[in-house]
Amino acid sequence: MRVLIVGSGGREHALAWAIAASPLVDRLCCAPGNAGIAEDADCVAIGADDRAGIVAFCRREHIDFVVVGPEAPLAAGLVDALEAEGVAAFGPTAAAAALESSKSFAKELCAGAGIPTAAYRRFRDPLAAKAYIARRGAPIVVKADGLAAGKGVTVASDVAAACRAVDAALVEQRFGAAGRDIVVEDFLAGEEASFFALVDGNDALPVASARDFKRLGDGDSGPNTGGMGAVSPAPALTPALEGQVMDRIVMPAVAAMRARGRPFKGVLFAGLMLTEAGPQLLEFNARFGDPECQALMMRLISDPLPAMIAAHDGVLRRVDLRWHAEAAVCVVMAAKGYPETPEPGSEIRGLDQAGADPAVKIFHAATRRDAGRLVAAGGRVLGVTALGADLARARARAYAATDRIDWPQGFCRRDIGA
Repeated sequence: MRVLIVGSGGREHALAWAIAASPLVDRLCCAPGNAGIAEDADCVAIGADDRAGIVAFCRREHIDFVVVGPEAPLAAGLVDALEAEGVAAFGPTAAAAALESSKSFAKELCAGAGIPTAAYRRFRDPLAAKAYIARRGAPIVVKADGLAAGKGVTVASDVAAACRAVDAALVEQRFGAAGRDIVVEDFLAGEEASFFALVDGNDALPVASARDFKRLGDGDSGPNTGGMGAVSPAPALTPALEGQVMDRIVMPAVAAMRARGRPFKGVLFAGLMLTEAGPQLLEFNARFGDPECQALMMRLISDPLPAMIAAHDGVLRRVDLRWHAEAAVCVVMAAKGYPETPEPGSEIRGLDQAGADPAVKIFHAATRRDAGRLVAAGGRVLGVTALGADLARARARAYAATDRIDWPQGFCRRDIGA
């Protein structure tokens, strides 16, 4: 098969690394890719948001199967465009991707399907939102309704902070069209976890669990980011709780989407809060998480490509996945200044030494080659990922590798998996 991966981040490098090992693959391409992905695939200079360019490339190069990594091309209808041209693609249609691209749509679906989630209201008027916040009190959560690259959520500890978040979205328009509407929802207390399932429109196959670390600094301090690290499996998500998530959240969502004429195919990512009353949904995503995908692919024994094809073809019941029993830890290294104004262009050295341990893999996110040098090209730059017999040993390996990387302009959290 000729396979194309769409995207350029650490998630896409992890997918490329896993798919490149498949005996089904004759040629693997990535649009646009990065310096690390170039070691596993042919990178082509087509942006992930260039729908016409991707479709034309698939026709010209006779691509058999496309794996779409990021959420924005899914929401923009890339899968729809590919399927219209007869190119099979892994991922939901734009209508199904609304589970992620519209927080209010997902909340309405949960209400209709009886999926446990926090009470909420949707607003476009900042004064009405602030009045609601004043009545509900704090802590409370304010979310941009649309896609905001993981940065549109404010968990406000007091009413004043929540009102500032309202102004940021509705008055200052900090998130553009994604913040034209906001969702204000009750705060849920507990431990967070991420649960992933492959979905074929009717059935769902559990993938694995993970936990990501969104805040910038140690001890969950600082602003929300796209993710500063992840562990898999999620320590608090027991097999019994995973069964509850499948029965009460994933399968009801699959059935509700099918009933609405928006059958979901691809990866359904349920962001969870494990509360005293059981797992409750924080949000749905319509793709693998980043950096959770890096940890998941390290633990995956099976070839992922047949499972992705089965999800597309509606035959997931014929598929199973095998996983390493070991834990995985991914530590994200970011450029100084992230998430506001990351410093670009700094040179990164020492990756060969850092990745010499066979239980370690360094996934690239925002990297490029410049006259033979490896340089940072964005905010989140590397995902140093390691396996270990338990979380503590995986964590020790990941940080040992991180410390061997020569990159003074980079930084990381020191408490991932602690």
